Amino acid sequence: MSIYAARASGLHKLNPLTKFVLTLCILLGGFAFSSAASGYLILIAIITPLSIWGKVTMRMYRLVFNISWPLIVSVFLIQPLFWGSGTPLFELGPLSPKLEGALFAFKSSGRILYIMANFILFSLTTRPDTLMISLKQAGLPGGLAYIIVSTLQLVPQYVAKANIILDAQRSRGLETQGNIVTRARALMPLVLPLVIGSLLEVEERAIAIEARAFNSSRVETSILEIPDSRTQQTARVGMIAVTILLIAGRFVWLS
Repeated sequence: MSIYAARASGLHKLNPLTKFVLTLCILLGGFAFSSAASGYLILIAIITPLSIWGKVTMRMYRLVFNISWPLIVSVFLIQPLFWGSGTPLFELGPLSPKLEGALFAFKSSGRILYIMANFILFSLTTRPDTLMISLKQAGLPGGLAYIIVSTLQLVPQYVAKANIILDAQRSRGLETQGNIVTRARALMPLVLPLVIGSLLEVEERAIAIEARAFNSSRVETSILEIPDSRTQQTARVGMIAVTILLIAGRFVWLS
């Protein structure tokens, strides 16, 4: 299960390794910039044009919003209130949120948004099976390739499983809509089956990959032909070199 969205776009036609390297370079390169607005700039200047090229902009932003808003709200609530000493924004009884905490929350939210958008864009434009084949053909151990692909599929799998459990609980008369107290009360009947079901699924997956001779040392063949041009190979090396220079420049700047 994945959130892959089939489109006739240039981004979809790129080799999965090229998109994987691009995703990692955007992720690591973003940490080389320390300004509060760097995450938002990466989102607007790099990730959004790529999503337009891949024809998945609206879907990407909808998923980013649905996943990241609880994190961002909690960051903006917690950081200013628990920042410690700093410049008070206002005082309301015992509450005195600090300006420094609000600025840190703004910076953290930008990073949350660009990291979420970065991986969601990659998942929307890359088929998991072609990524798995490409990683193994590039020489990556099968176990490590499986972990990478499984991690990318983790969120949609949990969302689908949670929706199934939620529908089942509603059919039994559990109230899940309403105020925050009603929603909090419905959380426990959702979380327990989700955790237990996920643990059982891990065991089933382990049995399945063993049954398919996943750890066999024989050279595997694939019916899928994944094109990889010299231009893309050169682009991958260039992206890695630029990212290393950015990170090295960051350390030199700090020293």
